[in-house]
Amino acid sequence: MTTIALENVLAKAGLNVKPSEFLALVEDAARRLTPPNPNPSQYFSSDQQAALEDVGLDLSHQSEDERDYRARTVAAHAVLAESALTVGEAAALLGVDDSRIRHRLKERRLTGWKAQGGWRLPNWQFTPSGVLPGLDAVLRAVPEDQPVLVIAAFMSTPQPDLVINGKPATPRQWLLAGGDPEIVAQLAATLGTPI
Repeated sequence: MTTIALENVLAKAGLNVKPSEFLALVEDAARRLTPPNPNPSQYFSSDQQAALEDVGLDLSHQSEDERDYRARTVAAHAVLAESALTVGEAAALLGVDDSRIRHRLKERRLTGWKAQGGWRLPNWQFTPSGVLPGLDAVLRAVPEDQPVLVIAAFMSTPQPDLVINGKPATPRQWLLAGGDPEIVAQLAATLGTPI
């Protein structure tokens, strides 16, 4: 019964993956994250702990009945991994040789991550006919220390500065609609910067 429910969820989300493969992706993503129930206070000196607690932060262990904060991130990692293209798939889509894709990754004209079996490239950066318009400018602006998942979340989250038909649009929607990539680049340059 659980497998059928998962198959339905995956199908509704448009993910072409077997439940067992998806669960393996989830397990892999969970393994890469911090351990469950970490003790946040261990990362700070006693003076730092006191200062953080003075401003209202709770540095106590996560209780057994609290929802695991890692769940959303694990799911996002799994979906990103399942929907990503291989170098060969990206090359076929763009009509270029595999080496051109690796060259674009090195130049930060495409983004991806190395996994078992080679590079994986998130599909949000592609259209049916090529690369997302303006992607070069946006990726050049993203700070180099930002993980692929952060970039993917930014590109798929509506931004108040990007308005289409009176509604906030995602950077991807903005670029697909012919919006100025420099505006997205300016927003992308702030990724990882405290508010």
